[in-house]
This record gives sequence, C-alpha cells and structure tokens, in this order.
Amino acid sequence: MSDARPRNFLGLDPADSDPRRAAVLVLPVPYEATVSYGGGTRRGPQAIIDASATVELYDHDAGDEPYRIGIATAEPVPLTVAGPEAALKELRRAYAAALRPGRFVVMLGGEHSVSTAPILEHAARLKKQGRRLSVLQLDAHGDLRATWEGSPWSHACAMRRVVEQVDLVQVGVRAIAVEERAVMRRHGVTTIFAEELDGGEEWIDRAIAALGRDVYLTIDIDYFDPSLVPSTGTPEPGGGTWYPTLRLLERLFRMRRVVAADVVELAPIPGLLAPDFLAAKLVYKLIGFHARGRRGAKRPTRRGAARRG
Repeated sequence: MSDARPRNFLGLDPADSDPRRAAVLVLPVPYEATVSYGGGTRRGPQAIIDASATVELYDHDAGDEPYRIGIATAEPVPLTVAGPEAALKELRRAYAAALRPGRFVVMLGGEHSVSTAPILEHAARLKKQGRRLSVLQLDAHGDLRATWEGSPWSHACAMRRVVEQVDLVQVGVRAIAVEERAVMRRHGVTTIFAEELDGGEEWIDRAIAALGRDVYLTIDIDYFDPSLVPSTGTPEPGGGTWYPTLRLLERLFRMRRVVAADVVELAPIPGLLAPDFLAAKLVYKLIGFHARGRRGAKRPTRRGAARRG
C-alpha cells in the first residue's frame, strides 16, 4: 500500500498546513551554485521534508504537539542560473513576499549563500525601526571570506556579506582562514570555537549574552560532528552534538526574539537516512521552541495523528 500522506513538512493534513492560517512557513530553497567540495545541497530541502514525515508530532520535552499552531510548506523557490548575485536578489524578493505579521519562516537550503537574503531583509526592516539585528550562526566555518573561487556571493562568503549590518555570534567554528580571523577581530564578532563545546556549557551563557533582542538563526548542518551528520559538502571533525545544541536553542528562543531561521547545507547521501532525519527533527524542535514562546496561541483539542514505527 502506498503512503498517501502529503509531501509537506511533517506530512500534515490540509487543516494543519493551510498557508492562510499557519503560524509557520517552511520555505525550501534548493539552490546550489558555488559549492567548493562535495555537492548535493540542492537535494537537501526535499530530503528534510521527506524525512519529516516520520518525525513524531508529540514533543515529550514540551508535553505538547507544536504542529498545532499550523505549519505550511511553500513550493520550492526557483532561482535564476544567471549567477549567484542575481539569484540572491531574486531570493530576497521572494523571501520578502513570504513574510507576514506573526508568521515564523524557516528556510531550508541549499547552500549557505542563501542565508544572506533573509538576513539582509530582516536587518533592513529592523533598521527602519531603529533596531539592529543579531545573527546566531551555528557552523563549522567562518564564512567570512571576501571572495571564494572568484565570487563574493559564494557560500564561503555568506557572513562577510552581512557582518557590517548585523551583530554576529558564531558557534562551533573549527575551520577559518587568516583573513577571516582578521574580520572577526575588526567587526567584534563573538566566535565560540568548537573545542569550547567539549566540556561545560559556559559557552551557552556567552553566546546568549552576546546577542541582542532580535535574532536571526542560521544553522549550517556541518556545525554538527560528522559522526552525526556526514551528509554535508565540507565536513570537519569535531563540532556540535544533539542535546547541548538543543539546550542552547531552547534558551535562545526563551530569552530572545528569534525573527526567523534557516537550516542549510544538507547534502543527502543515498541510503543514509539518519542525517536527513536529524535535520528534520531539528527543524521541528525550532518550531516547537517558537511555539512555546507564542502568547495566546490557540491549541485545538482534537487528538494528533500517530506515527507508524
């Protein structure tokens, strides 16, 4: 018998995924143009959506079902092949059109260059209100190069394109160039290197303290130790693990206003499902942390659907 569940995030029924009422929008952006080692990030968004169909809807940590606030899944955003600068301009227009008051957008990449568009959009909107955006970047790499392989819009330059407009906090970094170290110092970037994650959790206090009120969260999946997520284009030994990362993210959503988030750089390996599932569950945890912070959210009383093991 075929599985008739919809191919949206979590495989939700229409009533729970109606974009007219959903408090969350999952936005797939399968863009891949400047990867510099392993490829496949264009397949990441759909792999996350496919894996999410087997994620349990009940979150035992929260004692509820976060999907009840409504999670819509947009059609994948097609971007021009005329070059990365033009593609990212297109993405910024598409992202701006997807924003709605009260809607939390989780973008699924694609390569990390796609993060520049939503970060710059949120930074510009907050600037008009006299506020400055903070960015929390979970990543193995600094992504602060001026150019890489001839392009200033490469995935290796994503944070360089935004660092002057935001307050940047990096966690899990373990591979940088000398020029990136200079950029960190010049712009006062708070960087928590991966070796600091191996021990106590004072690093969580430091990361939260360095962030302002309004935060954009970007998670490059290579932040995680490759024993957990080998499915990425530029894996680095060491890195984040599951539960300390969740403790960081829970505190982030509880203590700051997270305006939006993205999860990028998953490059699925055929037959290796665990990394896809980790990314899907991570996205659902983000939605759950967001749902906990919503005030006055209505919770339907009907029972949630059970997952098949």
